Amino acid sequence: MNAFIFLSNRLSKIIGNICKIMSYPFHAVFPKKRFTIPEFSKAKISSTASKIPRVIWQTNYSNRSTLPVYLNYLFNRLMSLNYDYRYVSTEERIEYIKNNASAAVYKSYMILNDGAAQADLWRLVVLNKEGGVYLDIDANFVWPLSKILKDDDQAVYIKIKNNTHFTNYFLACAPNNNELQQAITIICHKIQEKEVDRGVYFLTGPGVLNTVLAGKKVTSRTHRATCIQGSFTNEHFQYLDKPRGKWTHKKPSELLIKEMDQKNENRNR
Repeated sequence: MNAFIFLSNRLSKIIGNICKIMSYPFHAVFPKKRFTIPEFSKAKISSTASKIPRVIWQTNYSNRSTLPVYLNYLFNRLMSLNYDYRYVSTEERIEYIKNNASAAVYKSYMILNDGAAQADLWRLVVLNKEGGVYLDIDANFVWPLSKILKDDDQAVYIKIKNNTHFTNYFLACAPNNNELQQAITIICHKIQEKEVDRGVYFLTGPGVLNTVLAGKKVTSRTHRATCIQGSFTNEHFQYLDKPRGKWTHKKPSELLIKEMDQKNENRNR
C-alpha cells in the first residue's frame, strides 16, 4: 500500500474514533438531537467525465442521524468534492425499484423483510441502471475518491480478509454492469426459492457477489487503501433509533414476508 494512503487510513481511524468517543457524552446530554443528511448534495468541484458516473449513493432507515453518522457523512464529502451525493430513503427505494426494475425484481424486493437485505438488492439495481459509487452509511473513504477511481474504470470492487474476499459495502461501476445483473438474477432466484437458511450474507449480501466474481478478472482494490467501516460510528449510534435493527439480529426465518402478510401488505398499498 502507498505510504501516503496508509497514513491517511490511520489518520481517518484516529479522527473517527475521537468523534465516536466524544459522541457518547454528547448524546448523553442531548439524547434526542439528530442531524439531517441531505437527500442531494451537488459536487463542489467540477471535473472531467468518467465512465463511472461521479455520483455517490447511500441509504439507511432514516437520514435523521446521530452525530457520529453525520460526521462520517461530512468526512466522506470532503473526500469526494467532485462527486454529487444522493441519499435514498426506505420509501424512495421501493419507488425506485418499482419504476426502474422488472416486475420479477420488484416482486422479490417486496418479499424481503429486512432493511439491509433490501438495501443489498437496491444498490445493485441502482448501480446497474445509473452507475456511480455505493457506500454503506458506516463506511469512510481513506483516500480522495477521484484518486481511487480512474476515468476509464468500468467497475471497481474491494476485497477484505487479506485481499481474498469481495465485499459489497463499496461498489463502483458504469451502468449496465454484467456482474451486477447476474447478482440481481441470483438474488431474486434465492428469494423466490426461499433460500434463507444461511442468512442475509448469502441471500442478498457479499456471498452472492463472491459467487458471481469467482474466477473472473476484475479491477479490485484492498479495502485498506479504499474505504473502511466503523471508524466514525458503530451499531449503537447507527441504530440508536432502531434498537436491534442491524441485519445480524434477524433470524433466517424472519428474512422474508410470509405469504399471508404479503397479501395483506399488497392490499393495504
